[in-house]
Parts: sequence; C-alpha cells; structure tokens
Amino acid sequence: MKIGIVKERRDGEKRVAVSTETVRKYINLGANVAIECDAGLSAGITNEAYTIAGANIVNNAREAIGDADIVLKVRKPTFEEITLFKHGALLISLMEPYKDKDIINTLAKQGVRTFALELVPRITRAQSMDVLSSQSNLVGYKSVLDAANLFGRSFPMMTTAAGTIPPARVLVIGAGVAGLQAIATARRLGAIVSAMDVRVDTKEQIESLGATFLGVKSMDYKQSKIDDGYANEMSDEYKNKQFALIGETIVNQDIVITTALIPGKSAPVLITESMVKSMKPGSIIVDIAVEQGGNCRLSKIGAVVKAYGITIVGYNDAPSRIAIDASALYARNLLNFLTLIIDKDSQNININENDEIIKSSSIINNGMITNELVLSINE
Repeated sequence: MKIGIVKERRDGEKRVAVSTETVRKYINLGANVAIECDAGLSAGITNEAYTIAGANIVNNAREAIGDADIVLKVRKPTFEEITLFKHGALLISLMEPYKDKDIINTLAKQGVRTFALELVPRITRAQSMDVLSSQSNLVGYKSVLDAANLFGRSFPMMTTAAGTIPPARVLVIGAGVAGLQAIATARRLGAIVSAMDVRVDTKEQIESLGATFLGVKSMDYKQSKIDDGYANEMSDEYKNKQFALIGETIVNQDIVITTALIPGKSAPVLITESMVKSMKPGSIIVDIAVEQGGNCRLSKIGAVVKAYGITIVGYNDAPSRIAIDASALYARNLLNFLTLIIDKDSQNININENDEIIKSSSIINNGMITNELVLSINE
C-alpha cells in the first residue's frame, strides 16, 4: 500500500498533508510513504526530517502519486495533478465540493475515489477528524493578531502617569469555532468584546469567554441552526433586525471580526458600505469569510483595502498564514480519518461503506458522484 503526498500547488497554500509524526504512524500501518521533494518546506518540515521519519523523498508529483493507492492533499488537486492519478486511487482532501464541479467531474472520469473532508459530520466520534474546526481555531486566533498588527492603538486599558488609555472594543460576528477563538484571543489581549450569532445557544459559550452576547430580540430562533450545528439562512424579517443591530453596534467598535458562513452558499453580507462609513477612523475589519464572498461589502479576497479611513482585511487561505501549526493539526485529522480506511491488523485498505463518516464524506465512488448535496450543485 502506497501513500503519496505532493507539494501543494494552489496559490498561497503553504500547508502540507503529513507531518513527521503521521509519516511514522503510516509506516507502522504497513504503508510506503512517498513525498514530493520540498513538499513540507513552507510548513517547516525538511526533506531530511521526512527521510528520518521513514518516508521516501521523490523528485516530482508523478513519482509521488502516479502509482499511489492513497493520495493525501490539503487542497483539491489541479487538473494537471488529476491526470497523474491511477484508476481506483483514493483521494482524501479539502475539496470545496460546493463550488468546483469541473474538478469533481474530472476526478469522476478518472475513476478516483474521493473523500471531501469538509463533509465529515459534526458528531462526537468524528471530532478528531474535523479539519474545519482545527483550521478555524487557528484562523480565529490569527485574525485578532492581524487586527492588532494593523490597529494604531493598544488592546488593553493602560494606566500611566501621563493618563489612561481605554481598552479596544472588539465585535465578533459569528460564534462558531473561529469566532469563539477570536473572542478568547481578544479577551486575552485585554479588549472589551461583544459577539453576535443567529444561534441563540451560543449565548452561554460567548459569555463564558467574558464577552457580551448581542442578539436580535423577540425573534423565533428555531430556524437558525441546521442538524450539523451550522447556522442556517434566516428570514427577511430577522435579517432586517440584524442589520439594524449591527448598524447600531458597529459605530462604537474599534475592531470587527466577521466569521459568518452558510454551507453551500455564499457568505451573507452583514456589513454594508454605509456601516463601514459610520465607523471610527482607524478602525479595522477582518473578514474571515472573504473566500466565500465575504461578510463585508467592501472586502476583497487576498487584499487589505482602505475605505473611509477604515482598514478592511481580506486575507485568503488564512490557515497558511500559520502553516506550521495548521499542517500539524491537519495531518492528525487525516491520520484519524485514515483509521477508518486502513485495517491495522491486515494493513490493507478496508472501507466500511455503511459507516456514517464514510457515507457523509465520500463524494465519488466507481466513477460516479455519490453525494446528494454535491450532485444537486453539479446539475
């Protein structure tokens, strides 16, 4: 059984799919691990380190994955990489299955069994495989550091002989994994933090971190959460009240972190141009949702822009901005997922098609797109 890993080729991607720790564990499972030369350098892992762990360093992508039984990636493959896969190979990666039907159709034609890690269900048994949570945790942390780096003031209150400096005020919109970590980080830096989310059951989590929960009052929250815990799209009545609340709140904030996403859809626009214009000059907006369209009307993917004296941060591929830790966590998520696929006794691939995690994350099998959500978008 051969496991192949290539250097990530998508722009800005610095992560790698395996660590030296997981290489050793794959070898203990009976695998031969082939890694393209320099695949881990941007994540702080040298060829020598991989060799010491037991991997074979090869010259190019073809040698790494051309005859691999399992291919592990961070981001979905390029069209050029897909041509290298052998028929029947397993691909496990982040696939962006809701928005790139051409890549998915090409993989199906190539006969590559494909698993999309975004679709791992949020159940207790799958927590150790939840790449969205592990990566979002780091993104939430880094978003506050990015804001602090650009902010022209300190975060905590400072009392000096020359006078007292008030603490920064931070608003976090969306209290998922990234949002909660952003709240915790901003609080550790000494800011006064408030947060909002359509899911009323996040109130306790927000307040446990020392932040103030802001919610639309007198609304029915039953529609706000779908079965897997993600936020759902809300009614027009709710959206109007939410806009009013954000507009009232944002004028007093120094920093706004936006994290709101809806699976399978563009990110909801929650900060309008007029809201940006109403903010205090020198304030910062960090739009974590920019890769899905953005929560701020003025954010631009991959750019830091200024409008009306406000700095709007739209870094794309945010986990790569903390690539060493992001790679380490991602590699462990992958290892845990592979324990469902590799039988440790026989040391062979053995997929239980009835397993809930397998069924949810499998998007291509025997040349056919099998996931209903992906099929509906590919129609």
